Amino acid sequence: MSMSQQPLTGPYLTSDLALATTLSLYFSIEEIDRSNPRKAVFVFKRSSKLETLVDSYFSNEFKISPQTFFNQLREVKDQLYAEKRRLW
Repeated sequence: MSMSQQPLTGPYLTSDLALATTLSLYFSIEEIDRSNPRKAVFVFKRSSKLETLVDSYFSNEFKISPQTFFNQLREVKDQLYAEKRRLW
């Protein structure tokens, strides 16, 4: 979900795993909405700094080392699947 599709107040929501991974390097994932079994939605607390980072991500101005991104992606996936594992 892009910023243009979201209201300017309330939490920032995204189902984009790469974006959520990037944001989670600087901001905590407040919640992961798993109500749709096919698509998780990551919830972040909205702020001007977060929106600036989202803008730089979508304009391809944000740079990150591949190793840093990959390590963070593993952590986000651990959070994403942690609750599902507890249910098994």
